[in-house]
Amino acid sequence: MATVVLIDAGGTNIGSVRYALQRLGVDAPLSSDANEIRAATHVILPGVGAAAPGMARLRETGLVDVVRGLTQPVLGVCLGMQLLFEHSEESDTPCLGLIPATLRRFAQGSGLRVPHMGWNSLRVDRPSPLLAGIEPGAFAYFVHSYAAPVGAWTLASCDYGGAFSAVVQRGNFYGAQFHPERSAAVGARLLRNFITL
Repeated sequence: MATVVLIDAGGTNIGSVRYALQRLGVDAPLSSDANEIRAATHVILPGVGAAAPGMARLRETGLVDVVRGLTQPVLGVCLGMQLLFEHSEESDTPCLGLIPATLRRFAQGSGLRVPHMGWNSLRVDRPSPLLAGIEPGAFAYFVHSYAAPVGAWTLASCDYGGAFSAVVQRGNFYGAQFHPERSAAVGARLLRNFITL
């Protein structure tokens, strides 16, 4: 039986992520306790907001090295995914450094609104158990101003003035830029796939 823990990184979407997991029959406690996080079979790093406060919260709770050292499946959601990367242009923030790339702000003046907000279709770039049952072209719900580039870590991408990573993996670290808790059946499927990894 999977034991899932949500890292308390101070994000505002934690309640809705917990509720989405409860709908799948999983009660995931919110924790900043290193031992509880290490003991879980699956760990989710949620987050909404800015990179600098998100990293500050992980430092305050002593969890930066804990997260970096996890060996079970870890899923970063929205800002949580962005924190897996090396660096964010947002306030020039060093992040966890688990994926070797920099997040950049969407270009202004290209006729596109920033933040990128609303439904966008996914392009599946490489097959993964995390994406099982999610069809190419399926829609997911996004709210973000900074985007991860496409690279060897990209499982699925989207286009918004250019391609960006929507779902990523490097080793046991996974990430979804979209909000699974707001993405209807696609989001529920991604969370279900994650907890069966």
